[in-house]
Parts: sequence; C-alpha cells; structure tokens
Amino acid sequence: MKFVRESHPRPTLLSDFILGSQDGLVNVLGILLGLVVATHEVRIIYIAALAALAAESISMSAVAYTSTRARREFFKAEVARELTEMREVPELEREEVRAILRKWEYTGDDLDRMVREIEAKPKMMLDLMMAFELNLSPVPEDQPRRSAQVVLAATVIGSFIPLVPFFLLPNALVWAAVLAVVVSGLTLFLIGWYEARTTDGITWQSGLRMVVIGLAAGFGGFLIGVAANHF
Repeated sequence: MKFVRESHPRPTLLSDFILGSQDGLVNVLGILLGLVVATHEVRIIYIAALAALAAESISMSAVAYTSTRARREFFKAEVARELTEMREVPELEREEVRAILRKWEYTGDDLDRMVREIEAKPKMMLDLMMAFELNLSPVPEDQPRRSAQVVLAATVIGSFIPLVPFFLLPNALVWAAVLAVVVSGLTLFLIGWYEARTTDGITWQSGLRMVVIGLAAGFGGFLIGVAANHF
C-alpha cells in the first residue's frame, strides 16, 4: 500500500510557465501603452520596454529559484521534525495516523490492523504524515534550478509578444499599440485555454479570465501614461 504523494514536475513547470509568460506580457504591455500616450519617440519606447524585459525576466527567475528552494528547505525541515516525533512521541504519531485513517472510514479491527502495518514501515508512515497530515509534497533537488530556467524563458517570451508590433510599425505607434493589445489578449486567452486543458477546467472560461485579468493590469500602465501626460 503506497500513500506517498508523488512530486510531478509537469504541473510545477506549467505554473512556472504561466507565471513568467503572463507577468512578462502584462508588465511590458502596460509600459508600452503608457509610453505611447506620454511620448512619440519610438527609441525611448524600445529602450524602456527592453530594459523592463531584462529586469523583469531576471527578477522573476530569481524569485522562482528562491521561493522553490525555500519550499524544498521547509519540506526537509518538516521531514526531520516528523522523524523526531516518530522516535520521541510514537503514541502521538500513532493517534495522528488513526485520525487520518478514520477520515477514510477505517474502523474497529481494520483500523487497528492498518495502524500496525503502517507503524511497522517507518517510510510509509513518514510519507503518510507528510502528504495527508501536513499536505506537503517533496520538492526535487533540481526543481529550483528548473523553475528558474522556465520562468526566465517564459518571461522573455511573454515580454516580447506586445513588443513585436512596435518593431513592425515604428512609424504608427497608435496602431502598434492596438495590435499589441489584440495580440496580447489572444496570447492570454491561449495561455488560459491551455491551462484549463491541462487541469481539466473549462477552457473558454479560463481563457476569458486570463484575458480580463491580464489586460486590466496592462491598462493600468495606459492610465498612468494618460495621467502623467495630462499633469
């Protein structure tokens, strides 16, 4: 009988990709919309957007690394604590196992038998406590590095998406801004759609939710640009 909750890299990498791509796209889109209102110098727009791309991608990658590493260190600390409690207060840990099994409708002799079987296998007992008492999943040793790499690449890709129309239409900044909003909205919808396909959600709802959240944040930059230009 195997209780361990396996660590699946794919969901983690999916969330890292969504985090990086959405963040990069929304931030650069907001900067571009704000600058289009405030200036007609395409050179300034390029410099500001590329600077934001570099800073955001490095920052997001560093955050992904440190946060994932912190989760790994926390998991290791909780494992050490559980092992100590299993040695020093076995009766308390036994009762915690009983509480978990009762939620699964084990009673009477079946409950006692399962507790004895689990207690006889320390690894099984540890896995059970980590997954179903503490609700923690193991973080592989290479996960911080992989998360940082995925977030970095996704942020760079996402940041370039709203910037491409400005390279194509450097002399028509308003149309470039309109095209950037359209392309960004479509990209956000596809990100939400793919997320729903992967997680068994409702694809069109997830896509629209991503568009609304992303473009609302992006238009914050537009409003700041309007305000700055006015005052």
